[in-house]
Amino acid sequence: MTAVVVVESPSKAKTINKYLGKDYSVIASFGHIRDLPSKDGSVEPDNNFTMHYQVPKDSEKHIKDIVRLMKNADTLYLATDPDREGEAISWHVLEELKQRVKHDFKVHRIEFHEITKKAVTEAVKKPREIAMPMVNAQQARRALDYLVGFNLSPVLWRKVRGGLSAGRVQSVALRLICEREIEIENFVKQEYWSVQASLTNDGSKPFVAKLTHFNGEKLDKFSLNSETSTMAVVNAIQGNDFIVKDIERKESKRNPSAPFTTSTLQQEASRKLRFGARKTMQVAQQLYEGVSLGGETVGLITYMRTDSFTLSSEAIQGCREQIETMYGADYVPKSPRVFKTKSKNAQEAHEAIRPTSLSRTPESMRSYLDDDQYKLYDLIWKRTIASQMEQARLDQTGINIVAGDAIFRATGSIVTFAGFLKVYREGMDDNQDDGMDDKLLPSMNTEDVLDCKELKPEQHFTEPPPRYSEATLVKSLEEKGIGRPSTFAAIVSTIRDRGYVKLEQRRFKPEDIGMVVNKFLTEHFSTYVDYDFTANMEDDLDAISRGEQEWIPMMEAFWSPFKALVDDKMQSVRKSDVTSEKTGEACPSCGKGELLIRLGKYGKFKGCSNYPECRHIENLEGNTAAENMEKPEQKSTGIQCPKCKENDIVEKKSRRGKIFYGCAGYPKCDYALWDKPIEEVCPSCKNPFITVKETKRYGEVKKCPNCDWQDPPAPAKKEPAKKAEKKDA
Repeated sequence: MTAVVVVESPSKAKTINKYLGKDYSVIASFGHIRDLPSKDGSVEPDNNFTMHYQVPKDSEKHIKDIVRLMKNADTLYLATDPDREGEAISWHVLEELKQRVKHDFKVHRIEFHEITKKAVTEAVKKPREIAMPMVNAQQARRALDYLVGFNLSPVLWRKVRGGLSAGRVQSVALRLICEREIEIENFVKQEYWSVQASLTNDGSKPFVAKLTHFNGEKLDKFSLNSETSTMAVVNAIQGNDFIVKDIERKESKRNPSAPFTTSTLQQEASRKLRFGARKTMQVAQQLYEGVSLGGETVGLITYMRTDSFTLSSEAIQGCREQIETMYGADYVPKSPRVFKTKSKNAQEAHEAIRPTSLSRTPESMRSYLDDDQYKLYDLIWKRTIASQMEQARLDQTGINIVAGDAIFRATGSIVTFAGFLKVYREGMDDNQDDGMDDKLLPSMNTEDVLDCKELKPEQHFTEPPPRYSEATLVKSLEEKGIGRPSTFAAIVSTIRDRGYVKLEQRRFKPEDIGMVVNKFLTEHFSTYVDYDFTANMEDDLDAISRGEQEWIPMMEAFWSPFKALVDDKMQSVRKSDVTSEKTGEACPSCGKGELLIRLGKYGKFKGCSNYPECRHIENLEGNTAAENMEKPEQKSTGIQCPKCKENDIVEKKSRRGKIFYGCAGYPKCDYALWDKPIEEVCPSCKNPFITVKETKRYGEVKKCPNCDWQDPPAPAKKEPAKKAEKKDA
């Protein structure tokens, strides 16, 4: 009899089957094979939170295939992903098989963090039991999300608008984006001025020095806050010699960043590759599950859902050897670098995201990878190698220059030894500076008199805080302890898919409906969208997964006050108080009513409180705009049009009111789709997106617009019955 090995994806199954040989049958579960049905009663809070799972229609065929293989097997290896979700998938598969397989069989849970022959075969030799604390943590998370969504969403339907939904963690992410937008709206810009001198020394290349002191006082940002005060300073400086007062030279060192975790990979891929979090994880999944290298499928990176900075001793040694081979012994530090993991729940068995073999350089893999795979692999390989390289050394120079009662300062630095910078330099977020400008000042000595080419006053205004990008949003979520490696991409995608936010110039801007939903939740359910509350709940789930806490008491502590609050708000809150705001302005049409800011189908507008007797409406700028409000703003899908490659695909409405998706550049570009495009790579032709739609017969159906791939596969067409041939008379 053979052994059956269950993994999550079919591509992973093919790779592992080659490693294990004919005595093993490897089959995919295609992710979760059981879930809570979307109906009341799937979780019973009054019955110890009993959860009633169901096998969805599209998963039924997958579990039947596993059962069919188990008929001739006496051993089951559960080899799903090495995280909380993977542990739960293994448990669900086993629970179903217990009911459907009639004979006894041995059960082993195995885990590996890279899909290589060595890792897989060693895992088979070291099986363990299913870790029920991890399963219970996943069950608790699923029950929480179900109960929050199933009870809070109807409140939104009644008090805001039908069809809305609320999520436990996504609502907190929405709050971050909305609060940033309120900061931007309330921001009052301030004027300030700076003075710069363009200087040379004996005909050298000009360099810039900034005014830092005047009349014995150090200037802060707002010391010069008007043109008048600034020009007075400039006039006092002009005509004076610029004399070098003192020169400060010092050597500084820079250490490399740690290898990638899930969140830092998503952040850096966003900054450097312009990949969304979801796309980053999809491409990383492909690299993890394996690509064909000369006929052999090999996993190129370790597991991509991790919050650990750890590298195995084998990987560190591989890094050091590769560094010496490619860059020389000077670039190899005396001892390996060790990075401490911040997460309390990071397991030592987990590694950071790294190549499975450091000898597989990006260039050697170029011909085997598509463009996106190559870009991400190149990023991961370089970050891993750099993390084990020698420090970068810089000579930094600061020069103070006196001109009458003013002091100017010029700074510069030059890299004297590149170290890890030879391979990799981390991207920066907004308003960040890594201090490595690589700017060299000309040779100078104290008392040198410099030639001033220009004394330039410059006006500035303070800027509001920038909107969140995907990178900065993921970073903020992680810093606040909200979400975990497996959830960051889903959080970001969900708030976009629900229409609560949109991307403008790769920044999140809340839609009007998103602002209203956030205002409602923060005013009436403040505890449950509180950053600390959500982070503490994540900590509780981590404690459950470590076996330090039981899941049912945690659920009980959450449920009672939450349900009481939901029931209270359903009765006490009026919809008009949520969806309208008083302006204090009289209606210019009837003169009796007050103009209210209301939430309409296509966003906020001003309308008379005497509606429907008075139908006066305006846009928020005060112009009568009934006709404008009938033209909804097109929502971007964030997916580039494959035809013109200039614009995004946006959601549109046909003349008959049916939703479709087309290029924002219409009529110049007429590319269009009926089904919703999503940022998921086609497993067949590698098209960067596929489409999805809900059907009554098959549920969710995914298709590629570029080839014939479909999931679930299209049913075979029946041959038309042949007509009976007429017999000769």
